[in-house]
Amino acid sequence: MVELQPFWPLGTVPFLVLLLCIAVLPLLPATGHWWHANKNKAIVACGCGLITLLFLAVTRTVGDAGHVLAHTLLEEYIPFMVLLGSLYVVAGGIVLRGQLAATPKINTMILASGALLASLLGTTGASMLLIRLLLDTNRSRTRVAHTVVFFIFLAANVGGTLLPIGDPPLFLGYLRGVPFLWTLQLWQPWLFTVAVLLAIYYAIDSWMLRHEAARPEAALVHSPPSLQCTGRINFLWLGGILASVLLLVPGSSLFGSELLVPNFAREGALAAFTLLSLVTTSKKLRAENSFSWGPIVEVAVLFIGIFVSMQVPLEVLNHRGAELGMTTPTQFFWITGLLSSVLDNAPTYLVFLTTATALPPGTTSAMVELSQGVSVSSDLLEAISLGAVFMGALTYIGNGPNFMVKAIAEERGVKMPSFFGYCGWSLAVLVPVLGITGLLFVG
Repeated sequence: MVELQPFWPLGTVPFLVLLLCIAVLPLLPATGHWWHANKNKAIVACGCGLITLLFLAVTRTVGDAGHVLAHTLLEEYIPFMVLLGSLYVVAGGIVLRGQLAATPKINTMILASGALLASLLGTTGASMLLIRLLLDTNRSRTRVAHTVVFFIFLAANVGGTLLPIGDPPLFLGYLRGVPFLWTLQLWQPWLFTVAVLLAIYYAIDSWMLRHEAARPEAALVHSPPSLQCTGRINFLWLGGILASVLLLVPGSSLFGSELLVPNFAREGALAAFTLLSLVTTSKKLRAENSFSWGPIVEVAVLFIGIFVSMQVPLEVLNHRGAELGMTTPTQFFWITGLLSSVLDNAPTYLVFLTTATALPPGTTSAMVELSQGVSVSSDLLEAISLGAVFMGALTYIGNGPNFMVKAIAEERGVKMPSFFGYCGWSLAVLVPVLGITGLLFVG
């Protein structure tokens, strides 16, 4: 980091510019239509990434810039997108047909199901499985955006707390040696946060329904309610994806043998299950599900820029994180969480996990043994895990599924909040709830 020290503020500019573009360009009359095209998003995102690489080449060496690019693409971006893409395609082949009433009770039950499934299927899998059912159920409601916002809070983020496969930060922790079942001890803050958010949603949706411009009675009366599932073969491929993520860890023993799992074996397996899903699911079924490539392409083009341009801010944090003076679980919870909302929560989790391992053991907290003889205080690991997972919901870019859910809702005609509008919901609802969660369970 010595080479970047005099100039590192300049190196963060491309990342900040990209965030500003994501937040502002959709709102401006002159750029809103232009920004809607994924091609133009790719131009902006790749441009910011290229400027970051140019900065690294000038302030360090061309070789260093190439190394950063290779590391970002091969070790972060490609695994990230292959996992998200496979879950998106496979879950997109499962059609849930529901004759469900668009009532606060039914909507709350769908949100609760998403929060429960997120730890088992991953936040991406749970989101892709249920978002279309939720949108179909509410197709005759005139106010739907708040329901999608709470779905992002619960199914795309908070729900994925209990197992490492639930959310990318926890999976990275598992790869660093955190025991697979360790996250189950987070059940109390998970249950409290989920329950409070569901109660708030129920109250808001009840108020929204009472103030509909035209009360959609047809959507409220279905006797009896029914739910059908087709494309069930995709549950087999979904299980294969989750097994691959769990078992095919590069460099680990292959099924207990002396053979080691080669690099990209996991990604190859995920690609194979994705192909199987495409082959075994009829196009008619995907058409009924309104499946399209647009949302995953939007995530891909934006996150290539985010992953590359955030390397300088992450490196600054990695080398200067200790200078922030964090020593308590509360500090780790909030700083990890707030940075996870603007940096991708997975690498942010790793930065502060590394910072926490350098601190001396606490007097009251047990130690969690990681790989290579490293250990971390359990209370700090809990704070980092909860901050990264919960506060990935604070913005659209905090966690990969957030943008995917937003894009699918907009394709279905839902007028979603802008970047700042969504942040308004987060500040009004999520931050106070997480403040209480922090007081009760962190520290």
